[in-house]
Amino acid sequence: MSQSIQVTQKKHRHQEVQRVQRVQQVQQVQRVQQVQQVQQVQQVQQVQKMQKVQQVQHVQQAQQQHQFESSYHLSSKSSVQQQSFSSHKTSSHRLKTVVKTEKGREVVELSPLPKRAKRTYLAMDTDKELIGYVIPVFRADHDVVRGLMEAHEEDVTEEGINYVAMRNLFVREAQEAMVVKVEKKTRTTHIRESAERVELGKTLEEWSEFRKKMNPDNLTHPPDFIVKPRGQTVWEGKTVKLHCTVAGWPKPRIAWYKNNVLIDAKAHPEKYTAESSYNMHSLEIKSCDFLDTAQYSASALNVKGESSSVATIIVKRFQDCEEAGPLDPKPHGYSSEHGVTFLTTIIDNFKVAFGHEGETLSLGCTVIVYPTVKKYQPEVVWYRNSVPLKPSKWVHTHWSGERATLTLVHLNKEDEGMYTLRINTKSGFDSYSAYVFVKDADVEVEGAPVAPLDVRCQDANKDYVVVTWKQPAVEGSSSILGYYIDKCEVGTHHWAQCNENPVKYARFPVTGLVEGRSYVFRVRAFNQEGVSRPSRVSEPVVAMDPSDRASLKAGPSAPWTGMIKFTEEDPTVGVVPGEPTDVVVTEATKSYVVLAWKPPMQRGHEGVMYYIEKSVSGSDTWQRVNTGMPVKSPRFALFDLAEGKSYNFRVRCSNSAGVGEPSVSTGDITVGDKLDLPSAPGTPVTARNTDTSVVVFWAASKEVSHLAGYYIECSEVGTDVWMPCNNKPVKQTRFVCHGLTTGMNYVFQVKAVNAAGYSLSSSQSDAVIVKAAVSVPGKPSDVTMLEAVKDYMLLGWNAPAHDGGADVRGYFVDYRTVKRGVAGNWHEMNHQALTTTTYKAENLKENLLYQFQVRAMNMAGVSKASLPSARLECKEWTITVPGAPVGLHVLEVRDSSVVILWESPAFNGRTPINGYYLDLKLVSAGEEGWKAAHEKVNKGKYMKVTGLKTGASYMFRVRAQNLAGVGKPSGVAGPILAQSRPDTKEIYVDVDDDGVISMVFECADMKEGSEFIWSKNYQAMTDTSRLTIVNEKGKSRAIFNSPSLEDLGTFSCMVTNTDGVSSSYTLTEEGLKRLLDISYDHKFPVIPFKNEMAMELLEKGRVRFWTQVEKCTADCQVEYVFNNAIVTQGKKYTMNFDKSTGVIEMFMDSLEVTDEGTFTFNLVDGKAKGATSLVLIGDEFRELQKKSEFERAEWVRKQGPHFVEYLDFTVTPECDVLLKCKIGNVRAETEITWSKDCIEIADDDEDAKKIERKDGDLTFNIGKISKHDAGVYEVFLKDDRGKDKSTFNLTDAGYQAVMNELFRVIANSASDIQVVSTEHGIILQSVVMYHHEDLRVGWLHKDAKISTSERVKAGATGEQLWLKINEPTEKDKGKYAMDIFDGKDGVKRVFELSGKAWEDAFEEFQKLKAAAIAERNRARVVGGLPDVVAIQEGKSLNLTGNVWGEPVPEVSWTKNEKLLVSDNRYTLKFEHGKFASITIATVTTGDSGKYALVVKNKYGTEAGEFTVSVYNPEEDEGKEEKKD
Repeated sequence: MSQSIQVTQKKHRHQEVQRVQRVQQVQQVQRVQQVQQVQQVQQVQQVQKMQKVQQVQHVQQAQQQHQFESSYHLSSKSSVQQQSFSSHKTSSHRLKTVVKTEKGREVVELSPLPKRAKRTYLAMDTDKELIGYVIPVFRADHDVVRGLMEAHEEDVTEEGINYVAMRNLFVREAQEAMVVKVEKKTRTTHIRESAERVELGKTLEEWSEFRKKMNPDNLTHPPDFIVKPRGQTVWEGKTVKLHCTVAGWPKPRIAWYKNNVLIDAKAHPEKYTAESSYNMHSLEIKSCDFLDTAQYSASALNVKGESSSVATIIVKRFQDCEEAGPLDPKPHGYSSEHGVTFLTTIIDNFKVAFGHEGETLSLGCTVIVYPTVKKYQPEVVWYRNSVPLKPSKWVHTHWSGERATLTLVHLNKEDEGMYTLRINTKSGFDSYSAYVFVKDADVEVEGAPVAPLDVRCQDANKDYVVVTWKQPAVEGSSSILGYYIDKCEVGTHHWAQCNENPVKYARFPVTGLVEGRSYVFRVRAFNQEGVSRPSRVSEPVVAMDPSDRASLKAGPSAPWTGMIKFTEEDPTVGVVPGEPTDVVVTEATKSYVVLAWKPPMQRGHEGVMYYIEKSVSGSDTWQRVNTGMPVKSPRFALFDLAEGKSYNFRVRCSNSAGVGEPSVSTGDITVGDKLDLPSAPGTPVTARNTDTSVVVFWAASKEVSHLAGYYIECSEVGTDVWMPCNNKPVKQTRFVCHGLTTGMNYVFQVKAVNAAGYSLSSSQSDAVIVKAAVSVPGKPSDVTMLEAVKDYMLLGWNAPAHDGGADVRGYFVDYRTVKRGVAGNWHEMNHQALTTTTYKAENLKENLLYQFQVRAMNMAGVSKASLPSARLECKEWTITVPGAPVGLHVLEVRDSSVVILWESPAFNGRTPINGYYLDLKLVSAGEEGWKAAHEKVNKGKYMKVTGLKTGASYMFRVRAQNLAGVGKPSGVAGPILAQSRPDTKEIYVDVDDDGVISMVFECADMKEGSEFIWSKNYQAMTDTSRLTIVNEKGKSRAIFNSPSLEDLGTFSCMVTNTDGVSSSYTLTEEGLKRLLDISYDHKFPVIPFKNEMAMELLEKGRVRFWTQVEKCTADCQVEYVFNNAIVTQGKKYTMNFDKSTGVIEMFMDSLEVTDEGTFTFNLVDGKAKGATSLVLIGDEFRELQKKSEFERAEWVRKQGPHFVEYLDFTVTPECDVLLKCKIGNVRAETEITWSKDCIEIADDDEDAKKIERKDGDLTFNIGKISKHDAGVYEVFLKDDRGKDKSTFNLTDAGYQAVMNELFRVIANSASDIQVVSTEHGIILQSVVMYHHEDLRVGWLHKDAKISTSERVKAGATGEQLWLKINEPTEKDKGKYAMDIFDGKDGVKRVFELSGKAWEDAFEEFQKLKAAAIAERNRARVVGGLPDVVAIQEGKSLNLTGNVWGEPVPEVSWTKNEKLLVSDNRYTLKFEHGKFASITIATVTTGDSGKYALVVKNKYGTEAGEFTVSVYNPEEDEGKEEKKD
């Protein structure tokens, strides 16, 4: 421990000595520089004096010649010397550091520097963490620096970066300087020189101010970096490009520096490429190595000044070396805070995405940061087009700790671009990028344009703002005629249109804003078809003065604690403001002109407003434009100007004191577009990229100002439909067009766009087929040793899974030795590419360990190296079993099968190999998951494995066997996914028209360089005489030259340069026999017939013989033969052959006795033949002849009035019987007569009312038929052309047929059986449309016929068919069927009288029965009592009522609803249970009233009411006398 401390102390002391020496050198250099500065000042002073003399004499000449040069030279020289001196001075002060010792004392000492240590320019925080780079500022004149570089270019060597920076900063000027004599100066001399320098500085300032006043161009401004170059981290061997955008006027010149050393790109074109175009500047550094790690700065310079921007490039190196020790330097990216180097891997990447406007799109990646450190999370940043995205209502980001997600809400075309996910860690960063395309939403009106995009607000003032936008990619069915701009005040939802007339220019000044309020804007395009959807709204903008906006952005200032001193200011209240200055036209279009000016210097404390005046050129009359209200902003837009006319403009200021003097006029301004349309871009050049994308390059438009970007369009060859490839303009001249259809042929064109509009489209590119570009192949795999001897090894490996789109042309093998567990460097073994997957590594050392790696090569280049093999010892094998098979690969991957192929081992063992065993396992299973794919040994070197699980991944290996046993397994092939490729096609066998047998295989994924390779039994075919291979456009045909048993076997075909496209076909003996039969049929073809010859009778008794062939050509000929004699067209025969349908016809007017025989059609079509015949002899011919004669007679009959349909009958749904017929060819004079039983039905007969005629239909409505309607009915037709008769016999069989049809209609009209309960039992009933007395109806119970009895009866009442079951019991439950005779079998209606149906019906029956019993037995008065009884007073009243009831009812009498009891006055009797009497002995008038006999038993109560009226005759007479 003590020794290490001593070593460290010595090292530190040595470093201190070096540091002191370095400081002394720096101080010496500074002194030399001071001397140089004094000399240069003196020289400049002399030159300046001479210039002053010349200036007095030739002021105008001096203004022209020295307007830029003198100022530039003097200012740059002065700034270079001052900055250089200050840089050296500050650098020297950094050499001292403060160190705190263990005792707490602070000691100022020089920081130690090791012997070969280089100065660090890394900025460190308090925790010693790397936070950036710090480089000394060095600026100089470009010519001076270039001279320094050229003078010492040969002496510069490749040294460390930091050392180069130190040398350039501190040593370069000392080395360049010539021998300088240093003299000591007195104080007086030093003071005099200082005074001269001060005087010189004042002179230079006065000269600069003079030139500013004399310079008429006040629009010049110093350079300003709009887009600064961005630092990057790359791997060695990659190319990096720095970009920047610089504004300034005059146009600044750009120079690039590396560690403050000028980069001469022209001198080193193999390393650097510097480009400048339209203020876009770039520096490309090719094939970066570790020495390119540096700070790169871009310096911009013009007469107004200089500006620079710095970016850091870090080049990371792959290192294959021993593990670093704790004292060794840490690798680049090492995090001192966590003590580890973080490795970032981005997986599950998002692909090129397509969305539509209004949709929501999410992008995401899974991020793995290794190692995992607790509480440490990387920084996740999303970029769009290299601009960081901030969360907003349109953009949502999420980081779960493992997955980064970006969600774009309500997509708009502004969201289109290159999206990048960057993961920043303490050790560096990793990124992934993919493009997002946003397609336009569907237009509301067909043919209308799509919405504009990228609406922005610029040059906002108190009441004025300029709205800009970009034109859309699609104009619609016609060109865009203009745009409408809408505004909306923030906080409201009311959109107001800003322009009445549409503007063509993509830039518009909006005036009339209210100061202090915020607005948003949107734009709509329109053409002849309609108006587009509105664009996405702009960002809110506040109508306010720019100076106020700047103060708001700056934020509150720091508190000031000094003294405030009040002074009396000049009174300015009531002062009229001065005139504005610098009135210029900033924008001029056909629609408007925009003026801008500077406020006056004299304006008082109150604000000023402005009046704008215009005058037509050539006139002295000025007209005020804004007469109503002065404007507050120093900007104003004038509309309604005459296009092509010239105007002058001036501005006046006003305040409460009055209106000031006018400004200087602008001069003649002609109204018109200052910005022209861009010229057409160059012809696009295309290059293949992927299966769905193409890279398009083009030359930029030569004549274009303020370019907004380019739109790229594509069209499939053969169509005139152009589709946009991008919906957001791009400024670069290279674009990758995605979303194309694989295999289709496309052409491309490009158009430029700026604020003035679209350029003409470029010329169309050459057609390009969308296919993947060729790339380097994948890495080989499974490098193994096949055989080993004392001084060489036989190696084998598997070909790469992907060949990069081109055939693998060879392999390169590297090796390294492994000694004591330490691996050496890699060395090449072969300089010529190997064409096989095996290699004999010779000249090795015995018993030494080696490792090998392999690289594959194709036309695109060399692949990455495979994984190193295991450590292999070079010693002779002594084993007896065979080695491992090699070259495992798969073909014909399907859902449930795969074919495995392999090659024999290089080492067979002691005896020859006699077979192989194939093992397989699921990828998810461990090593114990291996199992044999077959039981018996496989003799061949291929095998088809079946029974795989679809969607599962498998791994395979093979073992060889000889007499000594089974050898080691081969390398593993896989994982192989058991899943058929999309659009997988198999080999099929085809037999052409000439009988040639061939096998055909088609491939839709053919790429450039792809070939079809045929093999038999998975081995190359050596006998080429058996097959002829013909390839054409994605199809390969293997033609059998002479098919025989020698061709039996498995034929396979694979397509190179594809993802394993292959198929096979096994030709068996049975299959060969079948194919030979088909071939014979094709060689000797027979014309196929759809129909054999047939015959049919036509009108007039004509006969048609016809047939139809399946197919024929235009050369097909027909020969018509009868009884072996050819017949031709004539009076008897008419022939026709329609070759389009294949129908062959021959017509004969009639059949005669001589026509008995055989008719034949003979066909000849090229070499194909066919014949078909029809034999007409004997009874068949005679029957056909009779039919022909009948058809002819029928035709004759139909020439006059005739029956089209003879008399027949029908039964209507209402069960009426109609006799009907249909007549034809009748006239008004045709007589129609009906008769029954040969008796004509006259018009006045009752039956005549039943006859009806409607058009050609005659009907006789019999109605409901009965037996008296039976008879023979006839109808007669007659006129001068002929007559006809039709008869219908409605007797016997005819009558029975009618009845059967009637029964059918009745039976089918029967309704479903319904159940009805009565007091006697249950009734099953069905209703029919009509009931006839002869209709047979049968009832069945449990499929047994019901016989009629007193308890069960069947019958019909009207149209109701019923079955009555009296007093039902449990035995009556079950299935009932009603069988109605329908003339044939019968129609059944079934009802299941059980369960709930039985319970409900039986319950209802019991209720009704109980109610009937109660009704029969209830107590009631059945008679004997009058309604009214009139009796004379004094008489005796005796009334008797008959009573019924079971049981015998109780009897009572009431008077006026009061119960009467038997007493002396009332005698009440009830005798024999039937007779109830009441006796009133002597009635009085008091006995008058309402009486009732009330009977009652358990079934009910009833009252028999009557009225008793007692009268007195005398009283009645007295009343009558009084009336008289």
